[in-house]
Amino acid sequence: MPGIIQSLLDTDLYKFTMMQAVLHQFPGAQVEYKFKCRSAGVQLAPYMDEIRDEIRQLCELHFTEDELAYMRGMRFIKSDFVDFLGLFKLNQKYIDLTALPNGEIDIRVRGPWLHTIMFEIPVLAIVSEVYFRNTQPGLDLTEGRRRLQDKIALMKGVHDLKIADYGTRRRFSLEWQREVLQTLQADLGTGPDGQLTGTSNVLFAMELGMRPMGTMAHEYLQACQALGPRLRDSQVFGFEKWAQEYRGDLGIALSDVYGMNAFLRDFDMYFCKLFDGARHDSGDPFQWGERMIEHYQANRVDPRSKVIIFSDGLTIPRCIELHERFRGRIQSAFGVGTNLTNDLGPDALQLVLKMIECNGQPVAKISDTPGKTMVEDEGYLAYLRQVFDLPAPPPTTTPINRSAPVMR
Repeated sequence: MPGIIQSLLDTDLYKFTMMQAVLHQFPGAQVEYKFKCRSAGVQLAPYMDEIRDEIRQLCELHFTEDELAYMRGMRFIKSDFVDFLGLFKLNQKYIDLTALPNGEIDIRVRGPWLHTIMFEIPVLAIVSEVYFRNTQPGLDLTEGRRRLQDKIALMKGVHDLKIADYGTRRRFSLEWQREVLQTLQADLGTGPDGQLTGTSNVLFAMELGMRPMGTMAHEYLQACQALGPRLRDSQVFGFEKWAQEYRGDLGIALSDVYGMNAFLRDFDMYFCKLFDGARHDSGDPFQWGERMIEHYQANRVDPRSKVIIFSDGLTIPRCIELHERFRGRIQSAFGVGTNLTNDLGPDALQLVLKMIECNGQPVAKISDTPGKTMVEDEGYLAYLRQVFDLPAPPPTTTPINRSAPVMR
């Protein structure tokens, strides 16, 4: 039986764009990632052997010549990086799975950033699909298809609203994501006049002739906390290194690694003009959009020439609300994830695999949404808040106990 992940392209585009930057800018960086299931009461330990076997099969994959040719055809992908991918395989020695006494699981990824960055998306997709094929065997897809058609009907009522699929990591299954994309492509269109702009999933972009979407993720700016010359300047350092790598391409800056206030302090007139726009992934999206417009205006940039991308827990009704709020004032785009690829009735799992360390130093994201902050060193988190002049955390933020007893 083939594994859940059948191609190394079955991941988000920003993994490749960050990986290329790592190859050229930080090839010696060493990192650690930590898994967390934010859904309360979910026990994954019973499926540990199945998850481990799927990861074993993942680590046997390599890029095919057709896949390498597809990557080589992207204007921002460089030939030496494609040559590197031609030699690349994920190594199982860098990932460790442990069953915990409470029925949860611990997954750690440790090793060179260049050789571990590709674990995140397929591992999360594996955990999600293994869980649902065990807890929802033979699930009738009728309800999922009905919900998808409801979303399509709403979309068609707002002809200038466009969305992209960002749902690989928490999908119900590989085949369901494929069906969703094929249905959206057929009903909404993907050309210049279509309402589906593309997908973050590189495999489906190649298979279905869609545009692959994505730039940077939180881990890139988090790693810069350890890689830059000074912690306070790590965000500026990350943006400058990105611009050095892509020379104006892939110009969407991620805004919520240190909160919106810190982002706006660092995102000065130079970056306002250099980058095409910014992406929202935590906090109130309406307030965030208004502040971005005000910030562009204060820096003598016409907001209508820039784009803001929303990607935090979106539904189609929320996309419509945001679209109507900002229409004509600034360009807006929407990356819809779990609500597209895992909305069949049972609750989707809230799974993450976050970088927590780089070059032996703790790294962290300080989210504008309570509960999203993930860190193992509370002292470092307090220091990070002090450096970026951030308020005290809400009581929902809790450290991870590295010394918790485990059951091998």
